[in-house]
Amino acid sequence: MQNAQTALGRYGEEVAARWLGSGGLQVLERNWRCSAGELDIVALDGDTVAVCEVKTRSEHGFQQPAEAIGPAKADRLRRLAERWLSERWPVHFALLAEGVTGCGPPPGAVPLPPGGVRIDLVCVVSRVKGAASVEHLRGVL
Repeated sequence: MQNAQTALGRYGEEVAARWLGSGGLQVLERNWRCSAGELDIVALDGDTVAVCEVKTRSEHGFQQPAEAIGPAKADRLRRLAERWLSERWPVHFALLAEGVTGCGPPPGAVPLPPGGVRIDLVCVVSRVKGAASVEHLRGVL
């Protein structure tokens, strides 16, 4: 059984994924997990990989979503982004190359994303009435 905080977090991630998609980002993965932790959303923004941490709060909460990222969480997100890039980017690169060229990537090492990697924060505030508010802070970490 989910508790209220878990349900609010899942709701926020769903809202964030839809919002990012409607803003032109291509969601590559959601809730990617490894032994070191979890990334909420990994998306492609043009030629840049955007690792998105989603923070959701209720309208009546006393803390803003952006206040929830401290130094330890920022370091963990950086390490997780590096790990995702080494483990999962080659898979997505191959799929993207196949979609563009009709064949897989050229043999050899997989190039890094041309636009690099950034870590974003997506702040979702769930309201009692009406749609949630979403703020996408690009490259905050």
